[in-house]
Amino acid sequence: MASAGERFLPAARLIVRGRIGPVAASVAEVRDRLRGGLVPAVPVPRTADGALAVAAQEAYAAYLATQPVVGVAVWVHTGRGLHLPVEMRRQVLRSWRQAMGRERLVIAGAGAPPDAADCDAEARRMAEEARDLGADALLCFPPVRYRGDPAGIVAYHQALAEAGLPLLLFYLYEAAGGVTYSLDVLTELFALPSVAGIKMATLDSVMTFQDVARLLRRQFPGTVLVTGEDRFLGYSLLCGAESALIGMGAALPAPQAALVATRPTDDPARFVRLTVAIDDFAQATFRAPMEGYIRRMLWALADTGVIPEAATHDPVGPPLAAWEREDVRAATRRLAAVAGAL
Repeated sequence: MASAGERFLPAARLIVRGRIGPVAASVAEVRDRLRGGLVPAVPVPRTADGALAVAAQEAYAAYLATQPVVGVAVWVHTGRGLHLPVEMRRQVLRSWRQAMGRERLVIAGAGAPPDAADCDAEARRMAEEARDLGADALLCFPPVRYRGDPAGIVAYHQALAEAGLPLLLFYLYEAAGGVTYSLDVLTELFALPSVAGIKMATLDSVMTFQDVARLLRRQFPGTVLVTGEDRFLGYSLLCGAESALIGMGAALPAPQAALVATRPTDDPARFVRLTVAIDDFAQATFRAPMEGYIRRMLWALADTGVIPEAATHDPVGPPLAAWEREDVRAATRRLAAVAGAL
């Protein structure tokens, strides 16, 4: 498999709402680039007063541009996309687009808060903004407004598709603001021509992951299964995930990228060794309170010298106990040792 720096997106053009505009990738191209690769879901470095830590953001983007990733996901759950002020949101995407160049994907979250007056219209505006700022594809925030409304769920995704970018569906567990999509609803969504794949983030529902993986194998084999399962990353790859889009990849991505690229049948010892090391890191960073994982990942970035400690604030997240700081620091040291040995 070619490295992230060797795989390029060909230029393409797309007619969107009566005008011609540049688009980085088609559905097929997004699928091809995702397979075998890691896409970190990136947090936003912020100061204690909630402002964007601009220098830290630029340093972070420059750091990930040197790592073996096939792209980044911005404005998603890890990046507090539905909570960022509009201008900060734009500044963040511009930063990542510039850092990633056209050699790598920039996937942007698109959706609307549950209390939005017009969920579809607001989500569509966010999708169009992402397109206009240079995103290659969209990760569709689950429409909480339409829980229990299959027709509403499908219509919402059709509205996002109007932006003209390839879509990644997002199966997110409900406690984190997600929606439980039935297999019937997923069958309808997978049939939409703009859908490139689905990110699964069930947290701990192995059975749900297996059911969706089976549906894709049997009926939609070309659609990419993207794991978002930080707490069972290795097993999700055994279940058929072809790519990973995870918040855990925001720091020390090299071991995680190596795991995604390793076929367990080709090198089972390496696969198990990487899985054990990454699971150790996940247990320190993805734990209750689960929404605290964003600050924990920012801490890990500080511990590796990417951003300063002053830029590790998450205004939306819960308070974390003081002992957690040292726990994350120790776990980061252990995974850094693995990264250094690759």
